[in-house]
Amino acid sequence: MHRILQIIILVLSFPVYGFEAFEVSDIRVEGLQRISPGTVFNFLPVQVGDNFTQHDSELTIRSLYKSGYFRDVRLERDGNVLVVIVQERPAIASIKVQGNDDIETEPLLESLKDIGLAEGNVFDRSLLEKVELELERQYYSRGKYGVKIETTVTPLERNKVGILIDVSEGAVAKIKQISIVGNRVFDDKTLLKRLSQRTPNWLSFYTKDDQYSKQELAADLETLRSYYQDRGYIKFNTDSTQVSITPDKKDIYITINITEGEQYRVREVKLSGELPVPAEELYPDFRINAGDVFSRKRVTDTVTRISDSLGNAGYAFANVNTVPDVNEETREVDLTLFVDPGKRVYVRRINFAGNTKTRDEVLRQEMRQMEGGWFSAEKVERSRTRLQRLGYFEGVNVETPAVPGSTDQVDVDYSVTEQASGSISLGIGFSQTSGIILNGSITQDNFLGSGRRVSVSANNSDVTRIFSVSYTNPFYTVDGVSRGFGAFYRDTDADEANIADYSTDTFGLNVTYGFPISEYNSFRFTIEADSLELKTAEFSSFEITQFIDDHGDSFKSLGLATSLSHDTRNRRIFPSSGGVRRISLDTKIPGSQLEFYKVDLRIQQYIPLTKLFVFHGKADIGYGDGYGDFDNLPFFENYFAGGVRSVRGFEDNSLGPRDSDNDPLGGSFRTVGNAEIMFPPPFLTDSKSVRLSTFFDIGTVFPGVEDFETNDLRMSVGIGATWLSPVGPLAVSFAKPLNDKSGDDVQEFQFSLGAGF
Repeated sequence: MHRILQIIILVLSFPVYGFEAFEVSDIRVEGLQRISPGTVFNFLPVQVGDNFTQHDSELTIRSLYKSGYFRDVRLERDGNVLVVIVQERPAIASIKVQGNDDIETEPLLESLKDIGLAEGNVFDRSLLEKVELELERQYYSRGKYGVKIETTVTPLERNKVGILIDVSEGAVAKIKQISIVGNRVFDDKTLLKRLSQRTPNWLSFYTKDDQYSKQELAADLETLRSYYQDRGYIKFNTDSTQVSITPDKKDIYITINITEGEQYRVREVKLSGELPVPAEELYPDFRINAGDVFSRKRVTDTVTRISDSLGNAGYAFANVNTVPDVNEETREVDLTLFVDPGKRVYVRRINFAGNTKTRDEVLRQEMRQMEGGWFSAEKVERSRTRLQRLGYFEGVNVETPAVPGSTDQVDVDYSVTEQASGSISLGIGFSQTSGIILNGSITQDNFLGSGRRVSVSANNSDVTRIFSVSYTNPFYTVDGVSRGFGAFYRDTDADEANIADYSTDTFGLNVTYGFPISEYNSFRFTIEADSLELKTAEFSSFEITQFIDDHGDSFKSLGLATSLSHDTRNRRIFPSSGGVRRISLDTKIPGSQLEFYKVDLRIQQYIPLTKLFVFHGKADIGYGDGYGDFDNLPFFENYFAGGVRSVRGFEDNSLGPRDSDNDPLGGSFRTVGNAEIMFPPPFLTDSKSVRLSTFFDIGTVFPGVEDFETNDLRMSVGIGATWLSPVGPLAVSFAKPLNDKSGDDVQEFQFSLGAGF
């Protein structure tokens, strides 16, 4: 309004009575500081040589004001020269924000730029009100309804201004009460625990679920609708919601008014439309059948499974719609699943982008979808997962665009983002058992982009000195058979590892083959020739000296190690779903100077509980024995338990049988179980290198299977953390033993840095 009045006054101030039109011989602009004359001429509706009238004067003033560059415009006449006198609006020299702890400055300034307030722009005081409204909106979305915003404009030289935005954020408003009105089938407690927004609880500092959000409330209303409709209440309705805040802007009250309606059952489910496969093949996909209580979720699951089945049969654009027929009187529903399969689609080409180092053939080896074959959504997604599991790429995306000009062909386009797949490292670590660990390695998992792994490493600690070199080709044959070679030297001081007093020197060579049996199953075997020298110490126990008297202290052996694995994990490090089932056999071939065997079973499962929390269960069972000249498993091949990698809260390797000197000797039968809930740290929920956990451990080692007693199993509970640090994984735990006995070596706080992961 102020600007309109100003224009009117200025227009009226130009002489109306006695105004004489004249031919403009020249145009002169006065009052410019930053803006060039050319910019002004671009907005003038008059040019040299034009006949300038009163109407032209009005158009000129309006046009210049409309440009937004000027706060004052006057027109004068000097002979036949039109004089344009302007006063520029100031430019914004700087914008400073203070007091904004909850919102970072850079994103905040970006949001202000969207409404026209940015350094270098012309200053418009009317924008300040928009700024305050925008900032209030952002803080309201974070639950800070008591926010106060003050803006100060400071004039500077050269017609510029500095803007200071002072934010007083205030406290986050908490949800004081949530009331549900109209529910008779389900009580308040049942319904409220389904909502993501809640009244404050002991985890709210982490989950922030006690902070009101309009978007979250809308999601919660949909959750209520789904909860009822999944239990047959088709006519459920949210009548209204009221959200009120206390005068001090600290407490929020939410009231949700609902109508439940009646429960409905399914009378009939049938398929209709064009079925490209026999209906009998689709019946196993049904998740809802006649007689069931109606469930929207189960109907949706049925539609999804049918679509997936058709997609895996090549019908990539199949469409399945549900047509319900509701009988209000009998409270029954007839469901018709109408199938429109579209054309069967096959894959023309599979393309890769972003693999600047890794060869195309390495990626193609992981493909389960073939060029020229019928499109399968399952195979396309499985191929993407296999690329992710290689460890060469930060991210893998896939698109399936239709081939131009064709209705039955698609291309499959994978785009990858390469990451470093090799390392040269020199590290130092420490663990309570191994002491100081010095290590160095040169490893390339994707040597020259070929997908082959080459590694040379050295490790030196109080317990072991290891030098090794290895080479692995994961696709030795086109069928996915892998082959690897390795050589190693290992010097172990068992006494430093909290075991009996002896040491071993071992040198070995090995070759390993891996065979894929199916998509998730694989078989591996390793042949290894090694030479082991056993050394006693001044205080070696009777069991050790007796073994040397019976069998000697130097052994050359040929060993065979085999394993059968079923692996469905979605990632190798910090998986969130899937699991591992592995059974392995490690034995010395008859005729070797050592003769024994060891059988190990490992079962792991990862179950996502929520978006952040994952349950991890693990069971390890191992058994070994000697044969031929060896009545028992050689003591240096015994199993051990206790420590940060097995039963936490007990010192490393301390559980189980002991020798005559009361040092841990291990046994031939081990059973260990772990159950834990893993989650990212607060405020770092996107971290891929840190995990926290709460856990329960149980297990021990027995001399033999016949000695197993449940009363001898040790148990502990506690909290832990794992960090994939630059010098190696850091594992930390604080555990409380639940049933430690006299003579147990309890160690509640444990950590390991730079040890194996």
